[in-house]
Amino acid sequence: MKNICVIGLGYIGLPTSIIFAKHGFHVHGMDVNEETVRNLHQKQLHIEEPGLHEALTAAVDSGHLTFGTTPVEADVFIIAVPSPIMDNKTADLDYVRSATRSIVPYVQTGNLVVLESTVPPRTVEDVMLPELKETGLAIGSDVYVAHSPERVIPGKIFKELEANDRIVGGINDASGQRTKEIYQSFVQGAIHVTDATTAEMAKVMENTYRDINIAFANELAQLSEAMGINVWEAIQLANCHPRVNIHQPGPGVGGHCIAVDPWFLAERHPDTARMITQARHTNDDMPAFTADKIWHILHNEYQLDQPRVALLGLSFKGNVDDMRESPSLKIMEHFNRMQIDYTVYDPHMTDVRVPHQVTDLQDAIDGASIVVVVTDHDAFKAYDPAEIGQAMTERIVLDTKNCLHEATWRAAGFDFIRLGDTKNR
Repeated sequence: MKNICVIGLGYIGLPTSIIFAKHGFHVHGMDVNEETVRNLHQKQLHIEEPGLHEALTAAVDSGHLTFGTTPVEADVFIIAVPSPIMDNKTADLDYVRSATRSIVPYVQTGNLVVLESTVPPRTVEDVMLPELKETGLAIGSDVYVAHSPERVIPGKIFKELEANDRIVGGINDASGQRTKEIYQSFVQGAIHVTDATTAEMAKVMENTYRDINIAFANELAQLSEAMGINVWEAIQLANCHPRVNIHQPGPGVGGHCIAVDPWFLAERHPDTARMITQARHTNDDMPAFTADKIWHILHNEYQLDQPRVALLGLSFKGNVDDMRESPSLKIMEHFNRMQIDYTVYDPHMTDVRVPHQVTDLQDAIDGASIVVVVTDHDAFKAYDPAEIGQAMTERIVLDTKNCLHEATWRAAGFDFIRLGDTKNR
């Protein structure tokens, strides 16, 4: 089982391809995006991840990693394609279905098919297996099938691919054990073998737990603003209790996992998943809460004529360029409806991806009334507020991530405002 074909070369599929190649497997990465494949042949990346370019170069130069727009015959097929949520909050499994269908002509007796995409429980059973039966091979004895969900975070993908525990869910024992064998080549953490549906459930549960905890923190932030409390201080104190671990509030929840996966449970049993659904609504409402707060600051507190907002941060988390489900995008939608004048800047994106985006900090802050930090990039923490203030018409800053040094910004003459904190205002 030394030849692997990986379907999907995004944030998970590409690093997974590289790490298998690094550990001696012959890997063919396949993606339907011709530009992505063409760039990878030239060792050019379409995503940002620390160490990714160096690892890509080494894997390609070793001869163990190739790319193409169609699958090839292999011992192992790994499917790592998107599983987005649709407007009606149900999972779009067309990518998984299409990817599985694409490998059917190439699957042979003894092959292993592994789904890494995070999906609703029973996707392997109800979506993949009907497609794989078209091979004419016996599922579970001629063809082995499993789910082994990724459990990594952008910015630390390579470290977590190796260090984190891994869940392996086979459709039978033989599938589970064969899957465990290939991941043991690089996984340093424990590998937990179960059935496919339990593995699907476990991954979705992990992200749902975090979403509910963040929703709790966001409710606390709104309550704290109403009661004149600093929610960040209160959470820090509450977390001194040995059995309390409250997450951090913010302007919303982004990323392909936490903002999406809870809906996979809610769609199956909406009458039962009431807490899950409410948490999703709470977190989905935070960009509107943030936009309303900015409007209130500009028009009610400071009564500014024609104010301008410098929105700092497009990605959903610090120090990456991943803007999937980013709260910034939703805040911008509210700005457009409210007719708020704004620019948006992200130092991790040198190309223009959305309207109102600028690629130079100076263009973002020139003439701005308020700076709003939406993403906790290290670059933002290092800014000199005195230099920022010189370019602005007013010196107001709203920190939605509690990542700036308040005393430094106040010393530079800024009115410092923090999401979830009206204690000192």
